[in-house]
Amino acid sequence: MRHVFCRKVVFLLAALLVVCGMSARKPIKTLLITGQNNHNWQVSHVVLKQILENSGRFSVDFAVSPEAGKDMSGFVLDFSPYELVVLDYNGDAWPEETNRRFLEYVRGGGGVVVYHAADNAFVNWPEYNKICALGGWENRDEKAGPYVYWSDGKLIKDSSAGVGGSHGKQHEYVLNARNHEHPIMKGLPNKWKHAQDELYDRMRGPGNIKDCLYTAYSDKETGGSGREEPLIFTVDYGNARIFHTMLGHAGETVENCPAMQCAGFQITLLRGAEWAATGKVTQKVPADFPTEKQVSNRSNYKR
Repeated sequence: MRHVFCRKVVFLLAALLVVCGMSARKPIKTLLITGQNNHNWQVSHVVLKQILENSGRFSVDFAVSPEAGKDMSGFVLDFSPYELVVLDYNGDAWPEETNRRFLEYVRGGGGVVVYHAADNAFVNWPEYNKICALGGWENRDEKAGPYVYWSDGKLIKDSSAGVGGSHGKQHEYVLNARNHEHPIMKGLPNKWKHAQDELYDRMRGPGNIKDCLYTAYSDKETGGSGREEPLIFTVDYGNARIFHTMLGHAGETVENCPAMQCAGFQITLLRGAEWAATGKVTQKVPADFPTEKQVSNRSNYKR
């Protein structure tokens, strides 16, 4: 009986240590920049905060810019308290002081998530475009850098002339893994079906992709490029850890937002965000991750 009792005590102590360790782990302090976008930022920033905070791994503050065309001079941000910056912004130029502070944060090894249309922003800011690696629209063309797409098992840089940035009609599509060794990718499937979303194609820019994680085929039948397009990747930019996801077009409302309600979008975002902030991924791949044939939906933005 004493032996059984001792084993129970050891088990309880071990469980208590695990719980204490979990509670002692502080949430990753995150700054989400939003306020202008050609997309529905009023929905996207709320959803992003819910996804991140519902995981228990992040604490999110908003930096909401003035409206387009308004005075931006007071939009001076302090990045120093944050381990992670999430970019949900595509609009008027930031003040030079904010630009300077942002570059100082990134060059100092800060974590960054580039989300969806944030890669459309600041076409005339070379360093920002390097932070994104690829961008689109805003009159981008061959002067912005080459097209980058996947072919014959590798990324191709194509300097031919043409517009930068397009997409066909929204539809469900399959993501194809291109790197199984990166911490973000450990345990994720080789293929999974994403919910109805835009599929960015013909993106161009500096092309400094470090790790191409997932691509998807942009079918000409849906108005696409006919190429395998890089949609989830990390960026090679000094000491910074930068995670770029082109998924997640915001819907009409928080409740009607299929691309962001996709469990695959949410889980890859969470894993990419944790890696960008810490260099590690501690989250397990949950059972509800999509399969190659089946979309998985988290309408409440949590497991």
